[in-house]
Amino acid sequence: MKFKSPLLVVNDIEESKKFYKEVLGLRVIMDIGANVTLTGGVALQTKESWKRFINKNDSEIAFRGNDAELYFEEDDFDSFIEKLNALSCIEYVHPVMEHSWGQRVVRFYDLDKHIIEVGENMKVVCKRFLTSGLSVEETAIRMDVPVKYVHQCVK
Repeated sequence: MKFKSPLLVVNDIEESKKFYKEVLGLRVIMDIGANVTLTGGVALQTKESWKRFINKNDSEIAFRGNDAELYFEEDDFDSFIEKLNALSCIEYVHPVMEHSWGQRVVRFYDLDKHIIEVGENMKVVCKRFLTSGLSVEETAIRMDVPVKYVHQCVK
């Protein structure tokens, strides 16, 4: 068995394709109308077709579950945040925060209230700490990772 793809149910597939392209840079690699596959393996499915597939009605399809997310990493996190802040369609789950291991992240909703997390690439986090003057050992402690991981990040 092979896992193929997460699938998100959406109200307006054309608007969702536009959102994922403009916000995250994902492109359509297959479009068969009610189902679209984007780069990165994310699939979008129209709500109408999904209801038929699972034999449910509108009241049985819930958005904004706040129970899962699509996770992305970004090398140029600051530029991505600037881009995100310039978009009027973004509803934040929370503003930029820094996890205890030093990675900066932001979470926001797509048009159908699925959570998207974009985090700073972990190699970039590692390099940021080293550039700030921390030693390899101090960076490993700060990030709660093995020293070997820090060495791999700077290769």
